[in-house]
Amino acid sequence: MTSVFLDRYTTFILRYRWLVLASAVAAMLVLTAGVQFINISNNWRDMLDEDNPQLVAFDALEDTYTATNAALVAVAPKGGSVFTREALGAIEELTEAAWRVPSSTRVDSLTNYNHTESVEDDLNVARLVDDAGSLSDDDLARIKEIALNEPSLAGRLVSHDGRVAGLVISFALPEHSDAAEIRILNYVRGLLEEARAAHPDIAYHVTGNVFVNRVLTKAAQDDMGFLAPAAFLVIVSVAAVLLRSLFGTLSLVVVLLFVVGSTMGVIGWIGLLNAANSGVPLIIMTLAIAHSVHVVEKIVSGMSRGLDRDTAVVESLRDNAWPVFLTTATTMIGFLSMNASDSPPFRVLGNLVAFGMFCAYVYSMTLLPALLLVLPLRASPPRAGHSAFFDRLGAFVVARRGLLLWSMAAVAVVLIAGVPRVELTDNWTTHLDERYEFRRDTDFVIENLSGVETLEYSLRAGREGGITDPGYLRKVDALAEWYRAQPEVAHVRAFSDIMKRLNKNMHGDDPDFYRLPEDSELAAQYLLLYELSVPFGMDLNNRMDIGKTSTRMTVTLHRLKSEEMRELEVRGQEWLRANAPDLASEASGYSLIFAHLAIRNTKSMLWGTITGMLLISLILIAIFRSVRLGLVSLVPNLIPSFMAFGVWGYLYSEVGPAGSLVTAIAFGTVVDDTIHLMSKYLKARREGLSAPEAVCSAFRSVGQALFTTTMMLVLGFLVFASSGFAISWMLGLLVALTIGFALILDFLLLPSLLIAIDRKT
Repeated sequence: MTSVFLDRYTTFILRYRWLVLASAVAAMLVLTAGVQFINISNNWRDMLDEDNPQLVAFDALEDTYTATNAALVAVAPKGGSVFTREALGAIEELTEAAWRVPSSTRVDSLTNYNHTESVEDDLNVARLVDDAGSLSDDDLARIKEIALNEPSLAGRLVSHDGRVAGLVISFALPEHSDAAEIRILNYVRGLLEEARAAHPDIAYHVTGNVFVNRVLTKAAQDDMGFLAPAAFLVIVSVAAVLLRSLFGTLSLVVVLLFVVGSTMGVIGWIGLLNAANSGVPLIIMTLAIAHSVHVVEKIVSGMSRGLDRDTAVVESLRDNAWPVFLTTATTMIGFLSMNASDSPPFRVLGNLVAFGMFCAYVYSMTLLPALLLVLPLRASPPRAGHSAFFDRLGAFVVARRGLLLWSMAAVAVVLIAGVPRVELTDNWTTHLDERYEFRRDTDFVIENLSGVETLEYSLRAGREGGITDPGYLRKVDALAEWYRAQPEVAHVRAFSDIMKRLNKNMHGDDPDFYRLPEDSELAAQYLLLYELSVPFGMDLNNRMDIGKTSTRMTVTLHRLKSEEMRELEVRGQEWLRANAPDLASEASGYSLIFAHLAIRNTKSMLWGTITGMLLISLILIAIFRSVRLGLVSLVPNLIPSFMAFGVWGYLYSEVGPAGSLVTAIAFGTVVDDTIHLMSKYLKARREGLSAPEAVCSAFRSVGQALFTTTMMLVLGFLVFASSGFAISWMLGLLVALTIGFALILDFLLLPSLLIAIDRKT
C-alpha cells in the first residue's frame, strides 16, 4: 500500500468514522442473517467425492445385495454365560422387539438362527432357540455345542467363549436419512432401557455404522456448544491481561463477533457444515484476533507515549496496514491450499477459514479503527517493565547470537529426529474418546464379541445360477479359509459354509459330509429346499443376488490401522489373482473406504501444502526484495511443523486425519509473526541502523504484540485439546505446538540468521 493511499484512507476513516461503523454493521447483519439456516450434516458420505472409487464399489455392492446399515447389540450376562434360560430368554425377547425398530428389515441373533438338521431323510429348518424359559439342561448343552461350533455363529453372534451374544439389526434407510436415524437411535435406546430394567443382571452394549452419523453430529454440537465459548473466554482474558485496556479489549470482542458472525452466516447461506469441518468458527475465532491485536496494541502504546487518540490511530494504521495485509494473504493461501484435499469437508474448511480471515482483515482496517475513534479510549501508564523486557531480550539475542544459532539448531535436530516415529493412520472406531458411550460400547464389542470393521466382496460366478457350481464353491471356500488364517481376521461369512452345512444335513448329518457338494444340480436342489424352508425375512437375499450369479463374502476384522487394512486387502487381491482370477473383484466396505481416504487425503494435502509453501515463499522474497532474506525468513516457518511432529512422534506416535491438515494450517499462520518482525527489522535498516541495532528496534517495536498474539493463538488452539473428537484435539495440540515453536524460533533463531547474513551498511 502506497503512502499516498494510506494518507487518504486514514483521513477518510477519521472524517467518516460513523459512516464506516454503519457500513460495517450493515454488511455484518446481511451476512449474519444466514446463521438461521445453519444445519450440521451428519452423513458420512459427505466426506467423499461422488467418484471416489471405493465409494463407487460400495454402492455397487449395496445395489446388488442389501444395504449395510446395521446396529449390533452385545448382550453380556453378568453370570458369565449366555447359555442360560434367563440370558437366552432375554435375547429372545430383544430379538422379537427389534423387528419393530423403525426402518428395520432383518434381525439376526443367536435365538432366531435358522438351524438345519436331517429328520428322517428330510431337511428341517427351525430356530435354534424356541421358548427359552422351557429349555432343559440337555437343551441348553445342545444349543451351546451347536452355537460354538457353527462358523456362521461363533465369533459373530456369540463369542468363542460363550460369554457374550450379539444381535444384528439391519436397516433400509431413505436417501435423506437424518430423521430416520434419529428415530432409530431413540427407539433402540428405549428398547435397551426396557431390557435393562427387565434383566438387571445383563449388560447391553450397542454399536454399528447406522449410529456413526448421529454420534459425530453430537460430537460436533458438543464442540460448538462448549469449545467455542471456552476459546472466546480464553482469547478475551488474554487480551484483557496483556493489553490492560478495557475499551481496547471491548473493541477486539466486537471485531471477533463481527468476523465469526459473518463467516457463520455465509455457512448458513451456502449450507456446508458437517462434523469434519465444524471447527471452522473456533479456528476463525482463534486466528482472526491476531490482526486486531496488532492494531489495538499499537494504538494503546502510542497513546501511552503521549499521542492523542486520532494520531495514534493513524500511526497504527500506517504501521500495520501492509504487514496485516501480507499476513492475511499468507494465512489465506495456507488454508486455500486445503482445496487439494481428497475430502470435500476439508476443502470447505479451508475456503471458509480463508473467507473468515478476509473478513478479519476488512473489519480490522475499517470497523476497528472507527470503533476506537468513538469509544472513550484512555491511555494506560507506560509499561516500562514490558518495554525493558523486550529491550533486554533483543540485547541478549544480539550478544549471544552465535550460541543461540547453534543451540536452536541442535534443539531442532533433536526434536525433528522424532518425525520418523509418527504414523499417519486412521480408524473410525477411535474418532471419539471414551467420554462417549458409543466409543465405550464399540470397544466392548471389539474386545469381547467380534470386530465391527469389514471387507465386503461380491464374488462372481460368471453365469446365472452359477453359484452352485462345485468349482465356483471351491474357490469361494478357499478364499474364505485363506482369510480365516490371517491374524487380522475375526470372522468370515461365506456362502460356501451354507452349502457345506446343507450337504451334511442331506446326508443324515454325517460329519464326514461337512464338505461342498460335488454335483451342481444336487447343490441347486439343496439351496432351493433351504430357501423354501426358511421363515419370511430370513432368506439369503443379503448373501446372493437375484439371478444367483454372485455371492457376498463378509470378512470381519479386528481393530486395524488404516495402513494395516489396506495391506490386508492388497494381500487378498494378490491371492485372488493367483488362485481365482475369474472371481477377482475389488473389496469394499465402510471401513475400507476411510482406510483409503486416509492415504489419498494425505498425499493430496502434501501437494497442496507444497504449492502453498511455494507461493508464500515467493511472496516473502518479493516483499523483502531479496532472495537471501526471503529464504532466511522461511527457516522459522518451515522448521516448527517438523519440530511439532517430532514431539508428537516421541509422545503419541499415531496421528489421524488431522496430521494432513496441520502443516497447511500452521504454515500460513506462523508466517504472520515472521512478516511483522521482518517488516520492522527492514524498516529500521532502511533508516540506517545496523543489523544488530535493527534487531533490537524490531523487538522493541513489535515484540509485545507478537507475544500477545502468539499467546492467544496457542491458548485458543489448546482449547481444541479438550474436544472428544480426535481430529479436533489432535489438530489443536499440533497447531499449538507449531505456533509456540515458531515464536521461539522467530525470537531466538531468526535474528541470529539475519545478523549473520545481512552485513550490508
